[in-house]
Amino acid sequence: MPSIQKALPPELADNVIRLYRECLRRARFIGHQKHNTGLLVSMVREQFKKNMHETDTEKIQKMKDDAARGLINHILYESEKMTGRKFSILQATEAFQPFFSSNKKQLVQA
Repeated sequence: MPSIQKALPPELADNVIRLYRECLRRARFIGHQKHNTGLLVSMVREQFKKNMHETDTEKIQKMKDDAARGLINHILYESEKMTGRKFSILQATEAFQPFFSSNKKQLVQA
């Protein structure tokens, strides 16, 4: 079984691994609050394992974009909860720009 870094172009492999780590961090954070850390972490791992042999770069990019959107939505939710201010998704994407190859307008469509 080839490793994910050998199966993908280097620029995709690096981003997928960073995205996976951030998803695990976020799952642990939410799980700690809701007392179901193990379940959330296993769900994240299961989704990444299920798709680890995907080689179509368009499908990979779509899955990465979807995962990053989920992270951004949660970050926005937590930020709004802490500050009481509303944030736009365009403001939040600045922090996660390396995960996206498409323009910001596609993020708003989701």
